[in-house]
Amino acid sequence: MILSLAPMEGVTGYAFRKAHAECFGELDRYYTPFLVPPRLDFPFANRYAKELCQEGDEALDVVPQLLTKNADEFVWATQLLSEMGYAEVNLNVGCPSGTVANKGRGAGFLRDLAALEAFLQDVCVRSALPVSVKTRIGFANDNEFEEILETYCRCPIAELIVHPRVRADFYDGAPRRKAYGEALAKAPFPVAYNGDIFSVADIESLVAAYPETRHVMLGRGVVGNPALPRMIKGGPAATADELERFHDVLFHTYEERIGGNAVFRMKEWWSYAKELFVSPISVQRAVRKLKRVDEYEAAVSKIFRTEELVVDRIGQ
Repeated sequence: MILSLAPMEGVTGYAFRKAHAECFGELDRYYTPFLVPPRLDFPFANRYAKELCQEGDEALDVVPQLLTKNADEFVWATQLLSEMGYAEVNLNVGCPSGTVANKGRGAGFLRDLAALEAFLQDVCVRSALPVSVKTRIGFANDNEFEEILETYCRCPIAELIVHPRVRADFYDGAPRRKAYGEALAKAPFPVAYNGDIFSVADIESLVAAYPETRHVMLGRGVVGNPALPRMIKGGPAATADELERFHDVLFHTYEERIGGNAVFRMKEWWSYAKELFVSPISVQRAVRKLKRVDEYEAAVSKIFRTEELVVDRIGQ
């Protein structure tokens, strides 16, 4: 089974994939947080260029994700990415953010299926790279998915990654796995699953219901528990030492890239990782008001010395 890293804006970028691959082993594939294509004949903006062609990425299978509804700019971006050595590109048809969807991008593309099909028919022919798609199953409700799936099935895409929520859900409620099963049964191309895989039991339940599953994309589950892919493959949960080493690599990579702002970026990681501890509230309180690097490092050292991991109990 293919296990990949989901594109999560501000969370699963270069720093995370570097730390995860170094501390817990490589995943089969990594999808970058979305990149906005540049205008024709221009390079990627600096904030996106920093995500591309980083040291160590050449050893990983990294798939850039593009957020756009402009076919010419999409194709231009694929040419740039091909020259950088990438082998595939992914289209974001899932971002639920209002600032994105209101412009007809991300999940907003699902409100105009004729335009989406015209876009895909065009770029799949002209793209310098195979085009995969990460999608939601509707904008307002899941009754839209039948027509959405038919639209995709008419397009020569390389793979469809299904996050079985609608845009209106954002990340609330249970994923509608039935829609994923429908895609598996009907699509003429490979289909992958993404959504709420937080434990080994979650993926076992998915595979039991849909044994044809071949690719599962992990997002919040692996951010909060970086040992999850290893556990899925039959390995052990993270030890406190492993988790502390992962934290340190992630934090210092952020420091190298964004300086003191690394503390604020790490707070977002702790919002997920706190659930690995017996007292997540205590962990959250320890880091939430910190601003200075020295204060942050002292607080984190204390967390790893004094707070008990839930996985320690599980392993006993």
